[in-house]
Amino acid sequence: MPRAHVVRETKIVRSARVVQVESIFDVPQEAKSRLEWDVNIPIEDRDWNIGLIVGPSGCGKSTIANQMFGKNVVTEFAWQKGRSIIDSFPKAIGAKDLTLLLSSVGFSSPPAWVRPYDVLSTGEKFRVSMARALAELPDLAVIDEFTSVVDRTVAQVGSSAIAKTVRKRGTKLIAITCHYDVEAWLDPDWIYLPAEQRFAWRSLRGRPKVELTICRLHHSAWSLFAPYHYLTADLNKAAVCFGAFYDGRLVGFHSYVPFFGRLSHGKAWRGHRSVVLPDFQGLGIGHHLITECARIVGGWGYRVFRNSGHPAEIAAAQKDPNWKMIRAPSRTAAEAGVTRANNRMTASFEFIGAKLATADAAPFRESPT
Repeated sequence: MPRAHVVRETKIVRSARVVQVESIFDVPQEAKSRLEWDVNIPIEDRDWNIGLIVGPSGCGKSTIANQMFGKNVVTEFAWQKGRSIIDSFPKAIGAKDLTLLLSSVGFSSPPAWVRPYDVLSTGEKFRVSMARALAELPDLAVIDEFTSVVDRTVAQVGSSAIAKTVRKRGTKLIAITCHYDVEAWLDPDWIYLPAEQRFAWRSLRGRPKVELTICRLHHSAWSLFAPYHYLTADLNKAAVCFGAFYDGRLVGFHSYVPFFGRLSHGKAWRGHRSVVLPDFQGLGIGHHLITECARIVGGWGYRVFRNSGHPAEIAAAQKDPNWKMIRAPSRTAAEAGVTRANNRMTASFEFIGAKLATADAAPFRESPT
């Protein structure tokens, strides 16, 4: 059972400036600075996946974690300079498993996967570092300064994606942070507050509800999403476009073009471009947007098809009863009447779920913002 009496002593060099400060603020003249904690984190009492150590700066979070979980504490990784980030992951992980792991923590952009670490955005660095921690420390990863370098929206969305991944993999993670807002999104099994020397088990409550508003968009909105699409920045000008808004912000894009394959029978559309902004990946927004748009288009009287080569997108569609696989992953799309994308491993699906009535179709929104 993790119990410890943690003591940290530091010799004080009493320089002239130190003496002045002691005099001005009546600081006791000590030869050493001493901090100590009596720690009781009884995590061996129950099964768990996620723990949270949270408190203000200076309360002893990192000191306690290093004392109790030493070799499992992650602060930063060494990344191969000038090489793709995926080259720094353990060699034992296959390419498919690696892409699924990266996608599961909300880092779902293949163009970003092949870039060096130092050119990634702060949010991308956070997520890829989390993926590497889960890959290299599958039994227990202890993350110091969790979400400290990203804005709070990225922190919350990322926390939810990471928590889902940890539980799905059946591994353990302890997050150490001064930010209390991640608690609801991580939904930890237990929490320890060093400032109060208090430990508590939690009942799982599920992450906060994510409410999306889906609207039709003008095709000019694509310019916001084009840099993040994993195949091309091009958009067919005839595409019918939809957007997902979260808390008033446009975060997801999906579009359709007419489909004239042998399965269409003259009245079908297929998915054309689909992107969720990097800061909002990992919540399932993309799959939800595609499915809800299919309900709308189906309500207009069209059959709806989708074709994808992204492993995470294929996996999500396979598990969803609203979608029927009409072609298993392969390097040819001829069976589905699609003549493009035949150098990649892709799969095709048809929407078979409930359709919305025409009157319930998404309203049109002219502006991309």
